[in-house]
Amino acid sequence: MTREEFRTLTEKGTVLLDGGTGSCLRSMGMPAGVCTEQWVYEHPEAIKKLQTEYALAGSQIIYAPTFGANRISLGNVGLADQAEELNRALAARTVEHMGRRVLVAGDLSTTGKPMEPYGPMTYDRLLEIYKEQIGFLAESGVDLLVAETLLSQEEALVICDAARAVCDLPLLISFTCEGDGNLYFGGSVAEAAAALEAMGADAAGVNCSVGPDQLEAVIRQLKDTISIPVMAKPNAGMPVITETGEAVYSMKAEEFAGHVLHLRDCGASLIGGCCGTTPEYIREIKKSL
Repeated sequence: MTREEFRTLTEKGTVLLDGGTGSCLRSMGMPAGVCTEQWVYEHPEAIKKLQTEYALAGSQIIYAPTFGANRISLGNVGLADQAEELNRALAARTVEHMGRRVLVAGDLSTTGKPMEPYGPMTYDRLLEIYKEQIGFLAESGVDLLVAETLLSQEEALVICDAARAVCDLPLLISFTCEGDGNLYFGGSVAEAAAALEAMGADAAGVNCSVGPDQLEAVIRQLKDTISIPVMAKPNAGMPVITETGEAVYSMKAEEFAGHVLHLRDCGASLIGGCCGTTPEYIREIKKSL
């Protein structure tokens, strides 16, 4: 997909993303504490079923399950040497499963290692890590790139540099933030999104974070700040942690859809769900649309 084709798609109307992955896979048998990427690699039928359900529910863009498949994150669980195999296989399988029904996004996220001066990660090291992963994803046939649940503007800018050094696929970037739009390592989502637009990102916004009922001001500020499309992919409300450590999300699909459609009215043109959402939530949004 070219960047112009992506721009044309968003100009036609609201684009519906998919919903949660990890929270859904847990309900499908994935144990707690395992590497999600390794588990779906070993259980391809589970992720295929979930992705197919999202496509049938109305998702126009499906995220490949490569969220934590950068070399640093995989190295935390002793799988750094499998970075190429996991990225290539999980992206290619998603492309094959989805056919031409929907667009497939190669998914990236934070390494979890803060950049200088907050931590030991340098620009050059991080650039190489993301260039490697983006290269694997682009060569596997994804239509676009999504970097999500990012914590800082600096990390997002490195991803933007890496993407433009490797390919010319559309790049969508979303942050996790506080309800007031502040990022966890300083600055705000709106400030970061403005910098990313200047760097050539094709869409920017928020995911995960809080429930959709708490993001109205954030989405309005993004819409007033940037001219590229705004993304909103929130959780199904705020989680309650049970005695066993499970996160339980109380917002039901119909209520969630109502709040997300309000975010659409506030300026978000790419909408979906994150933790706690399922194909039912996407189906409810699609029905409301």
